[in-house]
Amino acid sequence: MQNKPVFVKIDEYNEISKTVKNIKGKIEQAKTILKRISELKIEEYNQLSKWGSSLGEVEKKIDAVDKALGKPEQV
Repeated sequence: MQNKPVFVKIDEYNEISKTVKNIKGKIEQAKTILKRISELKIEEYNQLSKWGSSLGEVEKKIDAVDKALGKPEQV
């Protein structure tokens, strides 16, 4: 297949050029948004891990208090 020249009216060329530029801008916006979402997901995961650790510590402390209190004597 041979490449043959394609003739386009100047006004159509300008319109196509604007559209391509607009699309490239939208792609960059999408990349930026996707990057931010990824960063937020990492922050979310880290925060959930911290909460899980804190919850585990609280659970251990409550178990220790429960054991320290002991079981009531039966009469």
